[in-house]
Amino acid sequence: MSRKEKGPRVDIYARITDRIVADLEKGVRPWMQPWHSTNAVGRVTRPLRHNGLPYSGMNVLLLWSEAIARGFANPIWMTFKQALELGGAVHKGETGSMVVFASRFTKTETDAAGEEFDREIPFLKAYSVFNVAQIDGLPDHYHGRHPEPARDPIARIEHADRFFSNTGAVIRHGGDRAYFSPVTDHIQMPPFETFRDAAAYVATLSHEATHWTSASHRVNRDLSRYGKDRSERAREELIAELGSCFLCADLGIVPELEPRPDHANYLGSWLAVLADDKRAIFSAAAHAQRAVAFLHGLQPAASDEREAA
Repeated sequence: MSRKEKGPRVDIYARITDRIVADLEKGVRPWMQPWHSTNAVGRVTRPLRHNGLPYSGMNVLLLWSEAIARGFANPIWMTFKQALELGGAVHKGETGSMVVFASRFTKTETDAAGEEFDREIPFLKAYSVFNVAQIDGLPDHYHGRHPEPARDPIARIEHADRFFSNTGAVIRHGGDRAYFSPVTDHIQMPPFETFRDAAAYVATLSHEATHWTSASHRVNRDLSRYGKDRSERAREELIAELGSCFLCADLGIVPELEPRPDHANYLGSWLAVLADDKRAIFSAAAHAQRAVAFLHGLQPAASDEREAA
């Protein structure tokens, strides 16, 4: 592959990372949607495609960040072509928001012995989507309120309690710290009564549950250097932070808007990691997505779907 061919793909990583770094330097976590906003539409959710399916991984961060920066309250996004197919028209002068598509292609190469072999090469492609607020003429259900009604707050928390119970994770309560212990394979949480509210408890538990997935018999994310290497610790905490945001959105729960004091200290470390590795935020988002997907896979409904398939 020539340098010219490789450049644009690397530039996508750099452009996105630079934007996130700029926000972090201002003390803003760009993956934190302002859920308390009075003009929010419908319930808490991930960004959604035109067909209602949620975005995943890095695209969640990109579209949440765009929604914050541009004041979009509706969670639904679509391409220019999809808008046309639905009878809509993008407002004149509107600019799209970048999302990315990751895939691989196979290239045949020759080794030192003259034997041909296939090598898979990952690539990243960027394309633009528009928020429904930028589009006229769409069917009514795309505007106004999200088609899914908000759950009752009490039922919403009960739903979260069932979710974590279904994972089978050992969750103990006591003390004043929240953490996951790889040695004993348990999650330690302060007493429920010490949290500001039920949502803050769930947000913290979501963070620790993301750490819990790291075990070798789960998603197998190596934490052996967590206690020895500041950079590795920062990477894992970033994964858990994103995992908590993803999971809270999936559960319809407002995540912690203010970082815990112990996690706020990672801001400088995150900046150092991102400055050194332009792909670090992509890797963290992918690991977080994998962790959350694993937790969803432990739910009874997911098991029923696998058996039916």
